[in-house]
Amino acid sequence: MAMDVIDYEIFGDDMQYVEVELDPGEAAVGEPGMMMYMQDGIEMDTIFGDGSAQQSGFMGKLLGAGKRLLTGESMFTTVFHNEGSGKRRIAFAAPFPGKIVPVQLPDIGGTLICQKDAFLCAAKGVSMGIAFQKKLGAGFFGGEGFIMQKLEGDGLAFINACGAIAEKVLAPGETIRVDTGCVVAFQPSIDFDIQFVGKVKSALFGGEGLFFATLRGPGKVWLQSLPLSRLANRIVLAAPAAGGRSQEQGSVLGGAVLGGLFGGDE
Repeated sequence: MAMDVIDYEIFGDDMQYVEVELDPGEAAVGEPGMMMYMQDGIEMDTIFGDGSAQQSGFMGKLLGAGKRLLTGESMFTTVFHNEGSGKRRIAFAAPFPGKIVPVQLPDIGGTLICQKDAFLCAAKGVSMGIAFQKKLGAGFFGGEGFIMQKLEGDGLAFINACGAIAEKVLAPGETIRVDTGCVVAFQPSIDFDIQFVGKVKSALFGGEGLFFATLRGPGKVWLQSLPLSRLANRIVLAAPAAGGRSQEQGSVLGGAVLGGLFGGDE
């Protein structure tokens, strides 16, 4: 089955959404809960797996759902198909501040490896599977564990990146070292491994963790400037309810006193 060819437009700067245009009979598949709006004439179905051609029959659908469960995602995806007589539009919104990255899978060899929460939506027919880390060290310390998402097909897919996005094309043998949480996606030709920071003092007090991710070419990689886990940690540390310090300014007494008296939190 050929992949649906869809037109799209991305809106916003730091809080983006993508609007997909569907011709009659075309469909898009998205992660549950990512739909922002859709025009009249578009119908939605919740299915096991991703609805790709590789998952025909009950056992194929069950296997596809099991693969998604292993990556930490829902067993279900939502398919939106245009049942109207003209073009219809549907929008998907990113779940965190950052960028939406369109990837034409045929342009990169038909396969993309990405972190488990990176996928947003795709043309129907794109297969969402699993990719196992082949190296023990990368599986334990690579930030994403042994299992990552694998997108396959000859269609268009959209992935999320938190913060700003950096696209790097690595030549054969060229290597970059990256914070493990900053890796969004890469081609299968990229050799992904981890490396100890090298010095005990740097490991303990440098604030960068014990390991770097090493990416060796040839191939293309997508990096994010703000890992979601880093953002979540800073929010928790700053939340007074969780024991964090209030950072309000503009008062000699500060927010710790006035905020507690008038803020209504207690």
